[in-house]
Amino acid sequence: MESFLNRYRNITVLLLVIFAQLLLIAVQVKSERDIPMIRVWAVSAVTPVARGLEAIRSGSAGLVRNYIVLRNADDENRRLRTELERYKIENIFLKNELNTADRAKALQVLQAHTPSRTLAATVIGTGAGTGSRVLFVDRGSVSGVQRGMAVVTPDGIAGKVIASYPIASEVLLITDPDFAAGVVSQKNQARGTLKGQGTPLCRVDYVPNEEKVELGEWFYTSGEDRIFPRGFPVGVVKSVRNGQPYKEIYLEPSGLRRGVDDVLILIENVHQEIPEAPPANQPVYIAPPPPAPTGPDGAPAAPTAASPKGPETSADKLRTEYQAAAESQKKTLGDGTVKDPRPVDFTKLGQQPPAPGGAPPAVGGRGQGPGNQAPAGNAVPAPQAKKTSEPNAHPPTGGPAPVQAPGPDPQNQRVPRPAPGPAPEQRRANQAVGAPAAAPPPSATGGSPRK
Repeated sequence: MESFLNRYRNITVLLLVIFAQLLLIAVQVKSERDIPMIRVWAVSAVTPVARGLEAIRSGSAGLVRNYIVLRNADDENRRLRTELERYKIENIFLKNELNTADRAKALQVLQAHTPSRTLAATVIGTGAGTGSRVLFVDRGSVSGVQRGMAVVTPDGIAGKVIASYPIASEVLLITDPDFAAGVVSQKNQARGTLKGQGTPLCRVDYVPNEEKVELGEWFYTSGEDRIFPRGFPVGVVKSVRNGQPYKEIYLEPSGLRRGVDDVLILIENVHQEIPEAPPANQPVYIAPPPPAPTGPDGAPAAPTAASPKGPETSADKLRTEYQAAAESQKKTLGDGTVKDPRPVDFTKLGQQPPAPGGAPPAVGGRGQGPGNQAPAGNAVPAPQAKKTSEPNAHPPTGGPAPVQAPGPDPQNQRVPRPAPGPAPEQRRANQAVGAPAAAPPPSATGGSPRK
């Protein structure tokens, strides 16, 4: 090595000087992004090495994690998968047991509430026909089952027995085309015949178009077919329309809604009443009012006075007038007690009481004050006569007798009108023909005129 350096010493020194000069230039010179060139060169040189080291590290970590650490993961997965399958089977078994218990409880409830004598049975098979709806149950003639007996579930009727064997029976479902039973509607008492259609819906025939059947109305057995007793639910109406010559009614049977696994065979039929339809308007619950506020000592607090308001409607105004009329007569309305047997006089509604010390209203639409004069007409106002001590006063000759004006009336401050005397022309005409002159009226003092 020394011989090599000694031999190429000049070239080596030259290369070192050039490299040092390049480093100094790289430190001083910056790139377009204001980054020193020495930094750019360093990062570019280190990046491939760092990438290779990271690839080696991640590969070795994956090898350790996926192979060395999880070398027993396959066995653990098999064990967990086996346990999961076992738990699924147990869950299905428990669900079936729960359903069986629920069906058994429902059958017990039905047996306890129905007056008919029943026999519980379990479905053990189905018919082999393509379009038939036939089941086999584990009760036969040994248990007292006979042909023609009704088969029901807790939800409604299911079918009837068409064949009885020693230890099994054959049941025809209500959806079979050969099935028929008498039914009656719950609300309108429309009677008809239930028939199977080979589909999930059944049909009710022989209901006249005049009968009223509503959607959602329930049908019950009528008992007229002598197979099903009266009062067992059949199904709910899903479609109804008028047809020729009878209505076309389709209903969904309720007895087959949740499947047929356990049934009841009616040994002795007892008719029962059809339940009444629920009312259209259900009762509405109204909560009690809030408690009354209480004071600090626990006693009920006095109600706060509401702000006074004037009458807003004609009824309020009329009520106010009635109250005012009752108060003016010293009576109380609405207290529930009768202190005065005389009722309130409501004929004075709207009348204003007279003002104290005031003058009464004028009569005839015009008052008689000191400055007012009597209206013009045939009546001549009489001058006010002077009071004398003589009992009788002589009337003036040739004219009407003067009338003494009465004193002021304390009740109506007015002067009475004098009686009208004969006109001068009439008086002269009477004197010309010799007729006696009209007698003057008596004086206001009560005396008569002197002859």
